[in-house]
Amino acid sequence: MDLLNIMQNDFPIESRPFLTLANKLDMTEEEVIELIKKFKESGYIRRLGGVFDSGKLGYTSTLCAVEVPEERVEEVASIINGYSGVTHNYLRMHKYNMWFTLTVSTSESIEHTLEEIKNSIKINNILVLNSLNTFKIKVNFNVEGV
Repeated sequence: MDLLNIMQNDFPIESRPFLTLANKLDMTEEEVIELIKKFKESGYIRRLGGVFDSGKLGYTSTLCAVEVPEERVEEVASIINGYSGVTHNYLRMHKYNMWFTLTVSTSESIEHTLEEIKNSIKINNILVLNSLNTFKIKVNFNVEGV
């Protein structure tokens, strides 16, 4: 669908973005809003919002991995997800089976928050994988025919 492609690559930053999208697609503003609601309800999109460069805003982030016993996966995920700085949390097929991203205001906050998480989940071994270089952060899905 053209709307999804435009929303990914050229979303207008202005007071009436849906009207601008509608004009590009020969639709009404209301039709665009309704179509976006349908995309969300059907699971094509999870959210509509900006993606910010946390580093430029003064934040620091790290990727973490934890070895979680299978019987504790739901419990540990729920605890980790309760931290506002956790932006992603995935279960993986690996010895270290839970991987999450932590973004906070300072490197001291990372250490402090990870210590809190360790105490909360009662697992001391969390791998901390700081990035050395960012090569790519964006993905676009060509959704023609959707």
